[in-house]
Amino acid sequence: MNFSELILLRQSQRTYSDKPVEKEKLDICINSSRLAPSACNAQPWKFVIVDEPVLKEKVAKETYNTFFSFNKFSHTAPAIVVIVMEKPNTNSQIGGRIKNKDFYLIDIGIAAEHFCLQAAELGLGTCMMGWFNEKKIQKLLDIPDKRQIGLLITIGYPKSEDIRQKKRKEISEMSNFNKYK
Repeated sequence: MNFSELILLRQSQRTYSDKPVEKEKLDICINSSRLAPSACNAQPWKFVIVDEPVLKEKVAKETYNTFFSFNKFSHTAPAIVVIVMEKPNTNSQIGGRIKNKDFYLIDIGIAAEHFCLQAAELGLGTCMMGWFNEKKIQKLLDIPDKRQIGLLITIGYPKSEDIRQKKRKEISEMSNFNKYK
């Protein structure tokens, strides 16, 4: 498939079949993330793949609470990827301070999208989640307190092969040439 087809195929998947994801496919997705560009080649990430069922359920339980239950679907995913933000290299840190930009956040977003696009090409569904109980997940996965979790990604085989219509702004609403206007 070409890239335009892949972009249309990739969507936030919130229902999964109970079929486990093969380690080989997870490895391919991880390798695609490994090849993502990053500021000063810092690669400020570590991916923790949680696919052991009991541990995965404990992590899934920490993606929602009584008031915000929109991530309950995470229980249906056979695996959850936890992206840990690692300390960027010195050049990236200095550049970030000088330019007042958190390059590592941009880098993690690029790596996560590489993961999700690769998963879509392999017939897998994903959903990035930014809402979770960070401290409890850190404890469950032995992530040091000095590290932050950037994103979680659920991954699995979609329960349905239906592709939703993408609702996005028109090109004219989100872009201009030469001036902001």
